Amino acid sequence: MTTARHVIFGTGAIGLATYDALRRRGETVRLVNRSGHAPVPDDVEVIGGDARDPAFTTAAAHGASVVYQTLNPPYTQWTAQFPALQAGVLAAAKTTGARLVSMENVYMYGRPNGQPLTEDRAYAAHTTKGQLRARMARELLAAHKAGRVEVAIGRASDYFGPRGGAQSNLGDRVFPAALAGKTATVLGDPDQPHTYTYIPDIGEGLATLGGHADAPGEVWHLPNDPDTKTTRQLVDVIYQHVGHPHGKLRAMPALVLRVLGLANPTLRELVEMQYQFAEPFIVDSSKIATKLGVRATPTDHALADTLDTYRPKPKA
Repeated sequence: MTTARHVIFGTGAIGLATYDALRRRGETVRLVNRSGHAPVPDDVEVIGGDARDPAFTTAAAHGASVVYQTLNPPYTQWTAQFPALQAGVLAAAKTTGARLVSMENVYMYGRPNGQPLTEDRAYAAHTTKGQLRARMARELLAAHKAGRVEVAIGRASDYFGPRGGAQSNLGDRVFPAALAGKTATVLGDPDQPHTYTYIPDIGEGLATLGGHADAPGEVWHLPNDPDTKTTRQLVDVIYQHVGHPHGKLRAMPALVLRVLGLANPTLRELVEMQYQFAEPFIVDSSKIATKLGVRATPTDHALADTLDTYRPKPKA
């Protein structure tokens, strides 16, 4: 095993964005996933195993100063797998003495009720997944308060960007359609203001939490462009980048999603989260901008850069 100051558990879009941010800083990084393979250069160590096994995670984190929890089990397996995955990474951080940077979403807050979501918001989740997220967050913060491990938590809203894929509302159902001049599909009400967090900004934020002296013991909303737009406005910007004045958009209402969910377990799991698109959903990230100096990429630039990742690559 090579020496690495930073060990990232999870090689999905967020884990790889964190890897990118750390490599730009010249840091040594080890990646950990189930398969032992990841789309990174050959000189980067990738270890395969089950992160629910504390013995495995502790060995994988050997020599680390910071470990990052960016794991994300299938939506249908959250209750069965997520607590054990977090427990495995937490055990590794405790044993090795590394700082734990944990990636979270904002499900634990529940409905916005007309107010922007801030880090001091009470946990009022009414959904199964939100209540699970609240329990997991409390576990980490309690471990930090007890002095067992140094913890910093980063939270993002719905994400978009490179590698966002089908999991992103602004992903595979939108960018390819724009490039083809066809109709894009999004979930929920597209005319509600909605915060989307750019994946590379998530990586930058988590990397900052791994190194900044003021990060531990706190929850930080990862950088969001404060100029919050509706989903329809964002789709319009994407289509404008490919030469169309307005987007072609089809929204999937919650009722349709519920019907489709009868036959599709993943869609069924999305039903309870559709409250996020029923009213303005704004996630305030001024804390990380003010205190740690991490600011979001302007949304127009972020959408243009994401679109470029979907364009056909020239043949060699």
